[in-house]
Amino acid sequence: MSLIVRDLVITIGDRRVVDGVSFEVPDGARVGLIGESGSGKSLTALALLGLLPDGATASGSILWNGRELVGMRDRELAELRGDEIGIVFQEPRTALNPIRTVGRQIAESIRIHQPVSRREAAQRAVAEAERMRLPAPASIVARYPHQLSGGQRQRVAIAMALACRPRLLIADEPTTALDVTIQAEILELLLDLVEDDGMSLVFITHDLAVLSQIATHAVVLEDGRVVEQGALSTLLTEPASPVTQGLLRDATTTLWRPGGAA
Repeated sequence: MSLIVRDLVITIGDRRVVDGVSFEVPDGARVGLIGESGSGKSLTALALLGLLPDGATASGSILWNGRELVGMRDRELAELRGDEIGIVFQEPRTALNPIRTVGRQIAESIRIHQPVSRREAAQRAVAEAERMRLPAPASIVARYPHQLSGGQRQRVAIAMALACRPRLLIADEPTTALDVTIQAEILELLLDLVEDDGMSLVFITHDLAVLSQIATHAVVLEDGRVVEQGALSTLLTEPASPVTQGLLRDATTTLWRPGGAA
């Protein structure tokens, strides 16, 4: 299954915050949307699943496996979310219900899309927690979000997004709120899961060093427009736009050097 975005425009009021964005994500590809704050990368990601904030409208074309998502009814989009396309946000607190155990929440994400019993869903929740490399998975699924660390909550959010084995994962800055050590662990986990399941990936970030660890292609955004896109290895060694050059300078100040792209 492939994702094809053509001339995507997102308008808030009378202002175009995303203006004519186009890119493709072939089956099994790992593509990054990268840019500074306000570049339109997160709004582009939200538009892919009809999750734009109130007052924002999208036009253009978003084709998922030949189906047009722009203008699709909310009910149809809801059926796609979590089943064919999963999404993980920067802050897992926005995805997790504080008054339900994390195991119940993973199980519910399964039962929404698949005809399984509560018992089977609960068993699968434990298996998903184990797959996310959470410690003592049978015990941890009985806990509430506030009883987990930030990294553990993010692993639960990933489990919810991937429990039904979607064909595409959208990850919107999923490691930004984590410390460097935990960030590296989550990136490694995501990469392993994407490769194991043969999923496509759209990874949103402002950090080129992070993107180099997980993506093979990148789309660089500034002020809602694409300024450069292509193989990440080329963007790292021969950045054409001033925006990409600036992102590369920012990345190298953290002692990272080009050449770490997958």
